[in-house]
Amino acid sequence: MIDPLYSMALVTGFLGSGHCIGMCGGIVAACSLSPNGRQGGLPFHLLYNLGRISTYSLIGLIVGAIGSVLAYREGFLAFSRWVLIGSDIFVILLGLGTAGLFSRLNVMKLEFPGPMQMMTGAVKRLNTLPPALSALPLGFIFGLLPCGFLYAMLITAAQTAAPVKGMLVMVAFGLGTAPSLILFGRAAQWLGTNTRLWMLRGAGLMVALMGAYNLWRHIQMMG
Repeated sequence: MIDPLYSMALVTGFLGSGHCIGMCGGIVAACSLSPNGRQGGLPFHLLYNLGRISTYSLIGLIVGAIGSVLAYREGFLAFSRWVLIGSDIFVILLGLGTAGLFSRLNVMKLEFPGPMQMMTGAVKRLNTLPPALSALPLGFIFGLLPCGFLYAMLITAAQTAAPVKGMLVMVAFGLGTAPSLILFGRAAQWLGTNTRLWMLRGAGLMVALMGAYNLWRHIQMMG
């Protein structure tokens, strides 16, 4: 049986892509232009998203491995279960806050400008290359872009306590965000401000649902 987390991660990525367009879509569109102003087109966006999802999968693999070490160490087992439950509750609150239930805790509160500033130099250098050469490394870099949804998904990936499962959660999330970013030029016209707001709230509900699903599983583990 396929773990429901994968389909929930995919839907979260799709609904959260409205936020992705607002946050980095303009940067991606600018990077797809060659120095002579020509668009990189579909190949650029496919390679860019391949690089971005590759970064997500690697991070998911790492946090899943860390989660497995913590979950299966005998001396840490009882404590780790309470950590899991605490993180489940945090993810639920984060999702509900993003969905509009309250304003103090939501994905936007987890986004920090510092890493983006550090990426700027590398992006500028890569942007001098033809789009076909810059797309994949730009995707690798932008996979590290600070994003509240990404952080929420990384918590979920770590909670799988399995490297491959953590990687698959992040791959599913990345694939969910890809369609809107690949079709950014048209998606930006299709998705008005109100539509993106409702997509953001829907993604928040999916995050809360994943937290609730994990909470149920972890309570069962504790008997």
